[in-house]
Amino acid sequence: MRASAEANGRDPIYAEAMADSSIDLPEYGAPEGEFLTLSAEEAVEVGYAEGIAEDRRALFDQLDINNPKVTEAELTISEHIARFITNPVVIPILLSIASIGLIVELYSPGFGIPGILGLVSLILFFYGHLVAGLAGYESVILLLVGLICIILEIFVPSGILGIIGGGAILGALLVSGADMGHMAFSIGVALLVSIVLAIVLFRKLDFNKGILRHIVLSDSTKSELGYVSNENRMDLIGLRGRALTFLRPSGSAVFNGERLDVVSEGSFISRDAEVEIVKVEGSRVVVREIQS
Repeated sequence: MRASAEANGRDPIYAEAMADSSIDLPEYGAPEGEFLTLSAEEAVEVGYAEGIAEDRRALFDQLDINNPKVTEAELTISEHIARFITNPVVIPILLSIASIGLIVELYSPGFGIPGILGLVSLILFFYGHLVAGLAGYESVILLLVGLICIILEIFVPSGILGIIGGGAILGALLVSGADMGHMAFSIGVALLVSIVLAIVLFRKLDFNKGILRHIVLSDSTKSELGYVSNENRMDLIGLRGRALTFLRPSGSAVFNGERLDVVSEGSFISRDAEVEIVKVEGSRVVVREIQS
């Protein structure tokens, strides 16, 4: 700072005070412990500004420029779109629309309006940030890697590809923003909206529609279809028979010529003892010794 000021014929003390808070300049509102910040008038007073120009014409007069050639740059349509898309209020809305559209598409047959809206919102987000110069091609590469990994996860379930894909997309979003904190907030809002929507849709879900029909098993082992896990034979209750083995407490017994695996109520029952079936719970047959 000192060298730059001296090279331009300025008093270096003011330049140093702008970078060193230990320099005491109370007359310019910068006592020891605070950095120096000059107003326009103070900058002219200390020689750090040549003058104050109210408008462009006054600036030309002070610089003694006659008949200057002025070229004004107008914002293009792309730049207007980028300025709107990168607005801190628009970003979380755009990401929420993208997540909602893609989630709804999972539960919808074919590929329709929700999926198109989701993809368009995602494309607009990255397009706006690329045009604004906030995002580089590394974010696009991360996004493509993430999408490819998630698509592969659908056909080759492993869990790892899904985690890598989700992390890559989150990374692409984070590095695209001007402020990491605001991007994290926007992503958090979109995730919260997505989770709430996913819970609502899951409760009213029809697994026979949408992309999920290819990756979610919807068949069930219903008894109407002939699936029986175990037969609850209540007709056995009350039958009397003989223990074929010692029951400690489980073993075997025979009832009307049918051998069954049984369990006592907890007590030891010797072999050849007379027993009675007192309870049937699925495949568990409970017996009690008949006292003579």
